[in-house]
Amino acid sequence: MLLEALTLQLGYNATLVTIGSLLLGIAAGATGTFLFLGKRALVSDAISHATLPGVALAFMVMVALGGDGRYLPGLLVGSAVSSAVGLLCVSALSNRTRLSEDAAIGAVLSVFFGFGIVLLTVIQSMNAGRQAGLESFLLGSTAGMLWNDALVISLGGALVLCLMLLLRRPMTMVAFDPEFAAGAGMNVRRIELAVMGLALAITVVGLKIVGLILIVALLIIPAVAARFWSNRVGVVVILAGAIGGISGYSGAALSATAPALPTGPIIVLVAFLIFTLSLIFAPNRGILTAFLRHRDFQARVHVRQGLLALAQGQPIYEKLTLRLKQKRGLIRADSDATEAGRAPAARALLDERRWQLLRSDPAHEGAAAHYDGLTPLESVLTKDQLAELDRSLGPEAV
Repeated sequence: MLLEALTLQLGYNATLVTIGSLLLGIAAGATGTFLFLGKRALVSDAISHATLPGVALAFMVMVALGGDGRYLPGLLVGSAVSSAVGLLCVSALSNRTRLSEDAAIGAVLSVFFGFGIVLLTVIQSMNAGRQAGLESFLLGSTAGMLWNDALVISLGGALVLCLMLLLRRPMTMVAFDPEFAAGAGMNVRRIELAVMGLALAITVVGLKIVGLILIVALLIIPAVAARFWSNRVGVVVILAGAIGGISGYSGAALSATAPALPTGPIIVLVAFLIFTLSLIFAPNRGILTAFLRHRDFQARVHVRQGLLALAQGQPIYEKLTLRLKQKRGLIRADSDATEAGRAPAARALLDERRWQLLRSDPAHEGAAAHYDGLTPLESVLTKDQLAELDRSLGPEAV
C-alpha cells in the first residue's frame, strides 16, 4: 500500500494532497533557508501563530455576508492579513521600543494566538460554527480536500518559489552581511520585509496541510538539515528545497496509507528523520565525522608522544599509546623500538627541537602559528628554512 501511495495510485484525493505537499515542502524549505541563515527563525513562529485570528475573523465575516465560512481562499486571505499585522507589530515593537526582537516575537505570538483561541470558542457557539472544523488549521487536515483547494496551495507554493529565486542574491547578501548590503546600495529593510513576506506566504499556503503550529518546522528543519551538507548558500537552498519536498511527498504518502493519522505531523516527523540522519552522517559537519576526526587526532597525538618517548629513551605507560604503536609496528612487545620505529622516532625528536627553536624566533612567527605539532615540518617550511634551523641547532640536528 505504501508503494501505491508513493506512486500516486491511492485515489484522487490522496494524489492532490501528495502533490500539494511536495510543492509546499520545496517552497518552504528553500524560503526558510534565508530565515535560518539570517538568524530569524523565530519570526516564522510569530507569523504562524498570528494567522489564527485572521482565520477565525474571515470565517465570521463570510458567514455574516451569507457565504460559506469554510471557503479556503477567503480563510487564507484573512490569515494573510492577520499575520501581516502581527509581523508589523513585531517590527514596531523591536524598532521603536527597547524590546529585543525575541521579546517582541514572544509578546505578539502569545497575544495573537490567545485572541485566535477566544475567537474559535465564540465560533463554536454559532450555529454555522459547530461544523466549521477551523481547529484543523492548528495541526492541518487534508480530509476532503477539493481540486480548488489543492490548486490554491500548489499555485501559492510555486509562486513563492519563483519569487525566492528572483530575490535569492539580495536576500543572501542581507542574511550574511546587512552592513555590506547597505553599503552596496541595497534597501536592507525592504529585502528583510521581502523575506518575511515570503515566509508569511508559505505559512498561509501551508495552513491547510501542515497547520499553523507545525508550519514553522517545515520552514526551518529542512534548512538546518541542509546546512550540515554544504557551506555554499546555493547548494544549501537547493538541498533544503529537496529535503522539504521529500518530507512533504513522503509524509503525505505515509498518511494516505493510515487515514487516521494526520498529514501535517507525519510530514514534520519525516523532516525530522532526515535532519537526524544529516546530523549523524553528514560528511563535514556530522556527529560521526566529528567523532572519527577526533579519534584520528587523538591517535596522532598518542603516536607522536610515543615516538618522542622512544627517541629520548623514556618508558611508555599509556596503554593506548602502546597499543597504537604496536599495531603500526613501531615497537615490540617489550616496548623497545623496532627497525621501522627508530627512524620516525628520530624524525619526531628532530621536528620537536626545530619547532622549539622556531617558536622562539620572531622571524618565523607566522610559520609557528600554522604548525600544530603533528604535521611534518617539511610540509610547513621550505628547505632553506629547515636548513637554517638545522644550522642553528648544530650537532643536535644530526
